[in-house]
Amino acid sequence: MLAAVDYLAQARKVFDIEIQALRAVRKQLNGDFAQAVETIVEALRHRGKIVVVGIGKSGNVGRKIAATLTSTGSTSVVLDSVDALHGDLGLVNDGDVVLALSYSGESEELVNLVPALKRFSIKLISMTGGHKSSLARHSDIVLNARVPREACPFNLAPTASTTAMLALGDALAMAVLQARGFKQHDFAKRHPSGAIGRAMLLRVGEIMRAGERNAVAPRELLVRDALLVMTQAKSGSISVVDKRGKLVGVFTDGDFRRQMANDPDLLSKRLEAVMTRDPICVREDALAVTALKIFDERNIDDLIVVNARREPVGLVDSQDLPKLKLM
Repeated sequence: MLAAVDYLAQARKVFDIEIQALRAVRKQLNGDFAQAVETIVEALRHRGKIVVVGIGKSGNVGRKIAATLTSTGSTSVVLDSVDALHGDLGLVNDGDVVLALSYSGESEELVNLVPALKRFSIKLISMTGGHKSSLARHSDIVLNARVPREACPFNLAPTASTTAMLALGDALAMAVLQARGFKQHDFAKRHPSGAIGRAMLLRVGEIMRAGERNAVAPRELLVRDALLVMTQAKSGSISVVDKRGKLVGVFTDGDFRRQMANDPDLLSKRLEAVMTRDPICVREDALAVTALKIFDERNIDDLIVVNARREPVGLVDSQDLPKLKLM
């Protein structure tokens, strides 16, 4: 049995080979890629779709590419190259774009399918490592997916080539997304039950703690009394307001623990003397995804929610996010 260190060296070698493959395919990008994007965008503009077809491992990659395209607003279907000649060719319509994946470009099932596809008024885009292959010769646009070698020690099992084709497919999908002006809210429409969709569709006001669970106190309140308000609200922080009810600071249980160690008179001090001024906050009408971004970028546990008049109307507690299925 190989020593553990040998397994790690083997794994790193695979990564190195696949990274090299990605760099090679990136370098090969040219005007054909831009033409492919424009062709797909034009087809979608006229209610056409993208038909993805491939064999074996390339077919598996094709399914993922089709899923990515569809989830980002570019209608895509997967066509089985074998079943296509037995009725499934009915998926194809004039005006569609066919994206065919075959690393060798000589896969018999796929090559045999090309003449049948050409009977339709379609554009054929191939993703292949065989730039002079049969598939490439019959394609309108060829995306060069050739890699220096596979990560397989025998240079046989599709590994680096499938990774490169997957990345090329992702690049194609993202370029089409941008070209079509696809926005965050469009993405959310297609993922309504997922965490991403919820975060993009929900407003902060729908996920915040409000009412009795939102601890708010005037700046003149003593720390000992503020702790009682926090306890009653079951909150780890309290929003501090001025005489007009506008947010001016925040005081947290973490602040209390840190300051108590060095200030025995802390309990008898006013909040305005110990609070953090101008705290991070978010508007109640902001999207929940905005709150998630703030939690990711700032080291805070609670996020104060304010209205248009900068009055604290709620609190988003980071501990609530998993329960809301937003993380």
